[in-house]
Amino acid sequence: MHTDNIDTITPQAPIPSGFGPQTTAREALGGRDLTGKIAIVTGGYSGIGLETTRALAEAGATVIVPARTPEKARASLSGIPRVELEELDLIDPASIDAFAQRFLDSGRPLDILINNAGIMGPPQVHDARGYDNQFATNHLGHFQLTARLWPALVKSGSARVVSLSSVGIRYGSVDFDDPNFERRAYDKYQAYGQSKSANSLFAIALDRRGREHGVRAFAVHPGAVMSGLVRYMSEEELSASGGLDEEGNPPAEPLYVFKTTEQGAATSVWCAANTQLDGKGGVYCEDADISVVVPAEAPMGPGVVQWAIDPGLAERLWRLSEEMTGVKFTI
Repeated sequence: MHTDNIDTITPQAPIPSGFGPQTTAREALGGRDLTGKIAIVTGGYSGIGLETTRALAEAGATVIVPARTPEKARASLSGIPRVELEELDLIDPASIDAFAQRFLDSGRPLDILINNAGIMGPPQVHDARGYDNQFATNHLGHFQLTARLWPALVKSGSARVVSLSSVGIRYGSVDFDDPNFERRAYDKYQAYGQSKSANSLFAIALDRRGREHGVRAFAVHPGAVMSGLVRYMSEEELSASGGLDEEGNPPAEPLYVFKTTEQGAATSVWCAANTQLDGKGGVYCEDADISVVVPAEAPMGPGVVQWAIDPGLAERLWRLSEEMTGVKFTI
């Protein structure tokens, strides 16, 4: 049992870290040498995932990057040292199990798991189980993946799990009575918000279970980054979000301050590796620091709302996730 240097409950308040919105992934490492560490980054071949992979690998870590089509990911990862490409489809439970088993069979510990992959705002689709595609991909797939990799995380003795959330939590919490939109009208942003709130709640519940085993978990809002995640958004929606001006170009004065991918990856890397978070976990982070809590009615912007970090809701989600996936952690 690993109980050294463990805060029972980490306050949901800035440290402060000394970092900020312009911090890059490399800077967020805080000079940490990751030689000999093993990391897995889902979606680690594009957007902020690619920059996360690059920062960890260049700091010395071996980074496993799973992709639905590894050959397509190969080109974007060329030139980055110590990267291993693997096959994984987060919407396919059998694919998740197969990937995890291959890693467990290697006998290696897992020091860093970054659940980075995700989709945003696609048309309504249900997976083979009848589950909403965004909830299944963004949350349930990562819940099952983390559960299957649990023995390797415990083997590390000081592992960190990073769950990519979003300011999209403001669109709403998890509807425990109808997570698959079977009895309510489908709204792609409500569905996205539900999945991102679930990503945050998962980190809260996972950290509570993991800390005595040396496994700490964090939820991350990377910031506003123009990436492939917005591929389902129309020009009208991008304009409304501040992503495009009337001519279809990035506006001179955007509604949000958009980050570069290097800046967008900073908080993931900070949570995965910076020693400032030793002995901490179970918190929502942004701009390479722990976020403040804001009221539900606060305008869209910095801060986390209570429903995304509520321990009671986190436990309820854990039970629902076990029921929906049929998977339990061997804790």
